[in-house]
Amino acid sequence: MGGPFLRPQPAPVLAGHRSLRPTSHPPRHAPSHADAAARRLSGGEAGSYSSRAMAITVKYFASLRERMGRGEERLHLPFPATVDEVWRRVGRGEPLAGNLLTAVNLEYVDPDHPVADGDEVAFFPPVTGG
Repeated sequence: MGGPFLRPQPAPVLAGHRSLRPTSHPPRHAPSHADAAARRLSGGEAGSYSSRAMAITVKYFASLRERMGRGEERLHLPFPATVDEVWRRVGRGEPLAGNLLTAVNLEYVDPDHPVADGDEVAFFPPVTGG
């Protein structure tokens, strides 16, 4: 006897397959530069350092890779920091050359661009072709 009052049965779950039910975890998204700035400034006023530190990946390309003797490294910096401050830590006392290209998370930026925890900072020497 079924009648119009049948109870819906749960769909069978196949062994080894994940449920398609929504989870309570929010979706992951890449932090925006506004998020990064808010995180950096939450530790103190702009221009001052807090006791918190961040870890970033620094990458070197072309002749700069040869000069530095490595292609990348992990660097720990206090909050807040800029690309220029990253270079001061890794540049062996040399000022950041005006023709050196800089990028954060695959996007070209100016040296005064803020850096956030987990960012990838890249330095590129000028490239010519022919």
